[in-house]
Amino acid sequence: MSKFSKIGFVFLAGAAIGAIAGILLAPDKGSETRKKMADKAKDWGDAVKEKAQKGFEEVNNMKENFVKKSEERFS
Repeated sequence: MSKFSKIGFVFLAGAAIGAIAGILLAPDKGSETRKKMADKAKDWGDAVKEKAQKGFEEVNNMKENFVKKSEERFS
């Protein structure tokens, strides 16, 4: 994992912890709190899916470059 990825992960983890603490400590009804938590969970899930997709694309590009260089070298 690159240094940038680690920093991004730590930032997202801190933001998540802060958001959860804010929601749990807010003086809302239980139903409102549950709705807010569900909304945040969906947002985080979407963010994770997006990061995973970018990671898969990066790995695929690396694989394609490896195959191309291998073919050039051994042909």
